[in-house]
Amino acid sequence: MSFPSPLHQPGPHDSAVGHVTGRARYVDDLLDPPGLLHGVLVRANTARGKLQAINTATARAMPGVAAVLTARDIPGHPTIGPVQHDELLLATDQIAFNGQAVALVLAQSRDQARVAAQAVTLTVDPLPAVLDIDDAIAAGRFHGTPHVIARGDIETALSSAPIVVRGEVRTGGQDHFYLETQAALAIPDDAGNIKILASTQHPTEAQKMSARVLGIGAHRVCCEVPRMGGGFGGKESQSTAFACLAALGAHLTGHPCRIRLTRQEDMATTGGRHPFLGRYTAGFDTDGRLLALDASLYCDGGWTLDLSHAILDRALFHLDNAYFIEHCRLQGQVCHTNKPTNTAFRGFGGPQGIAVVEDAFRRAARVLRIPAEHLRRRSYYGAAPRDQTPYGQQVPAPRIAAMHDRLVQTADLSARRQQITDFNAQSTWCKRGISLQPLKFGISFTAALLNQAGALALVYADGTVQLNHGGTEMGQGLHTKMRAVACDVLGVGVDAIRVMSTSTEKVPNTSPTAASSGSDLNGQAVRAACETVRARMLPAAASALGCEPSAVRFAGGRVLGPDGNSLAFSSLAQTCWAQQISLSSTGYYATPNIHYDRDAGRGEPFFYFAYGVALVEVELHGLTGEHRVRRVDILHDVGDSLVPSIDLGQIEGGFIQGLGWLTAEQVCFDASGAVSTRGPSTYKIPTIGDVPLDFRVSMLEHQPQPGTIGGSKAVGEPPFMLAIGVIGALEEAIAAFGDGPLALTLPATPEALLRAVEAARGA
Repeated sequence: MSFPSPLHQPGPHDSAVGHVTGRARYVDDLLDPPGLLHGVLVRANTARGKLQAINTATARAMPGVAAVLTARDIPGHPTIGPVQHDELLLATDQIAFNGQAVALVLAQSRDQARVAAQAVTLTVDPLPAVLDIDDAIAAGRFHGTPHVIARGDIETALSSAPIVVRGEVRTGGQDHFYLETQAALAIPDDAGNIKILASTQHPTEAQKMSARVLGIGAHRVCCEVPRMGGGFGGKESQSTAFACLAALGAHLTGHPCRIRLTRQEDMATTGGRHPFLGRYTAGFDTDGRLLALDASLYCDGGWTLDLSHAILDRALFHLDNAYFIEHCRLQGQVCHTNKPTNTAFRGFGGPQGIAVVEDAFRRAARVLRIPAEHLRRRSYYGAAPRDQTPYGQQVPAPRIAAMHDRLVQTADLSARRQQITDFNAQSTWCKRGISLQPLKFGISFTAALLNQAGALALVYADGTVQLNHGGTEMGQGLHTKMRAVACDVLGVGVDAIRVMSTSTEKVPNTSPTAASSGSDLNGQAVRAACETVRARMLPAAASALGCEPSAVRFAGGRVLGPDGNSLAFSSLAQTCWAQQISLSSTGYYATPNIHYDRDAGRGEPFFYFAYGVALVEVELHGLTGEHRVRRVDILHDVGDSLVPSIDLGQIEGGFIQGLGWLTAEQVCFDASGAVSTRGPSTYKIPTIGDVPLDFRVSMLEHQPQPGTIGGSKAVGEPPFMLAIGVIGALEEAIAAFGDGPLALTLPATPEALLRAVEAARGA
């Protein structure tokens, strides 16, 4: 009798019904506890200055106001931060960016708190501010020291290269635009302990930093994540401040406190993807093979460090993308500006690094008058000695060349190029372009200590299961995958397993759900916990079935013997309970062999690499600058997918989000350093109308990844970078309008595209 496991099979998202019916409850949907106070922040409106005074008297006397808290009310440490504790929870004597939190107003209603917050007045003496990367470079204002990765003889290689191209690539910021804004609810108990319900990707960070701010032990703070309405990295570290502020209010007033940002507040103050400036010189041979790359990266970190060093590191690690570079010098620095702190965002620096090397390939292709995909194909990683990254990690048996060849064939690239040439020859105002985009993306936290996870499995006497793990569900389907792993080990159906809300009281010292490693890490921990419980149940099962423990199988909600005899899993659970056998266990996993020496620029920061290839075709209107993505073909490497339907959604969604970053989403600041794009009226994310008319996604079959949970590979971040192919396709379409200079700036909005078309026509 066959009992298929839900592992490696398509399946519904475990929250799908709740999401589409509206039954799903987020932090701000939870019922108000008795005595609830609402928090609203008072923020500075200058980019940099000396804070001379905070006048709170009028606000304190207003109706419904319970307290107005400033930095001097913090009982513990006034600073937080995921790496360096350099972020003031509330400003003290200096203002570092326009929108910095200065005071917290707590009132009986949100409206009362907002009115009172407007009554708080600040006295600030303005100081000169640094508001962009160029000014920071000129002023020498950086967070930390440069990071340099070098190999070979870059000067000799460039001086002898037959083809040398130089370029400057500026990639813009991006707002996370999660549907649920930052939110936290803190509830004190009668012993002074605090429970925080937060929309966060890192509950342990919220717990740890809240305890730090309150001056108490972490054991007195519990953080639970009911669910998140999106994160994309924006709730990895930026959510922590709001958990801390809610906890501070609850601790000082003895009342539950809720904080939830408006969309405008969230977009104006929480920071997003790092804008980058990349300058490079690249050498190619006459066949178009990449020989050497000298590149410098600068990213806008904002007013505090946050995760910027790790993000810059990953950008440097991905300057090679899928290409072997024998001679290279890759260096980068984090710029210190008077702007909101930029933070983690899907790809975590990888997109900004890859965009630079891909620009070099497109420039070289135009010089050689060879389609760029031919240059890329000749430069891929391969057999030794072309299998070492610039930082010294081996790229074992890369799949990228075979994936490239397969997509070229299945997507009929040659015939479509000819069709595009014919179309462009007869079309005056609309032109088309096509581009093939490869990807190699490293998987693991590059901060080695974060590559660990825990889980807790509880089997009840009726055969049902509660599953706890350290990962957070933000809509990406992590809970669905973890339930499938548990089902596979215990042999029960999905209805028998309840995945619990992530909580620090069930799984301690969790890593953030980030770096595309949620399934890799937590899946191994879940499997370990469930295997321990199953091993304890085996002797009782063997005794009941009259066989050796090694002959027992768990499947289909039953426990099976070798002769076709079986018993229900629920019956076995009852028997084990009666025999005083423990039916709960923790599980733990740590990724092996992750290490990197930043000073030496050498190490193995990744457990493995994920690969993808996309072919993007666009049509561009030369009178309006509007474009349409006509067709996208993607072949993506997900190993042996844990739940293919979930991974399909991640590939599609990641690509579209990348498309938005490159073509539509533009974060703008005014002269005072304030964000001026504070809502969907001024900030445009992709909609259904931007989805390719023809969108074909395939996952590489029968290619399990050794050493990972179920042979699977991470899929959250890598597809984002495949969207870089749209820039190559747009540049081809622009070039079809004329032989003038190619002057496309990013994001490639209609205005930018129209300017580029006019420049091309100008010749």
